[in-house]
Amino acid sequence: MTSIPLAEELLLLAYDDRTGKATGSRIGLDLGMAAAVLVDLALAGRVHYVDGYLKVTDASPIGDPIADAVLAKLAEAEPHTPAQWLQRLRHRLRTRVLEDLVTRGVVQDVDETQMGAIHVHRYPTTDHAYEVDIRKRLADALISDGICDERTAALATLLSACRMEPALRLPAEEVARAHDRLEQIATGAGFSGTANLEDSIVRPSVALVVATLGKAIQAALGTPKAV
Repeated sequence: MTSIPLAEELLLLAYDDRTGKATGSRIGLDLGMAAAVLVDLALAGRVHYVDGYLKVTDASPIGDPIADAVLAKLAEAEPHTPAQWLQRLRHRLRTRVLEDLVTRGVVQDVDETQMGAIHVHRYPTTDHAYEVDIRKRLADALISDGICDERTAALATLLSACRMEPALRLPAEEVARAHDRLEQIATGAGFSGTANLEDSIVRPSVALVVATLGKAIQAALGTPKAV
């Protein structure tokens, strides 16, 4: 199956298939999705982390409307830190991603009126194929001690940074192990910022971007509760 943007993967994991409502931290998801767009640009070789800032090294589009719009914004603006870009990009990003998913028939926009005047939108899944593929990749990564690909390692790292372990829908007794494995994947990929990048399983340029974005998300969310 053709891969979809990482921001879409995070959103599909976070939204309940049946109720169409987001689960977990809303701010965590919004920050994670903003980071995911930047990670996709790093994976495509367009953005690098240089001297504390995210900088565009190749402004040519990658073919995704949202990522290309972000790339153009990065190319035109003064350099900003990863934390600054997360805050600048997270607003309305979820709405744009949901609109794209609705247009493609992946989720449905259910507009309900509550109390006679308040409109509430739900987004139940209509095409489960993408999410099935995402969850399979993550499940394989969680039960294996082996090395996973760059995209899956990046997704695992973002899930951990955003504290989205509940989105994995695991039994309560397995959540702590899943958290440890997600962190293990991040460390093995060089995404935790603690590993020697020469030993990273991914490109050092990508590892730097993911590591700095992960730290920025964690700083924005504050001290986590014990898992």
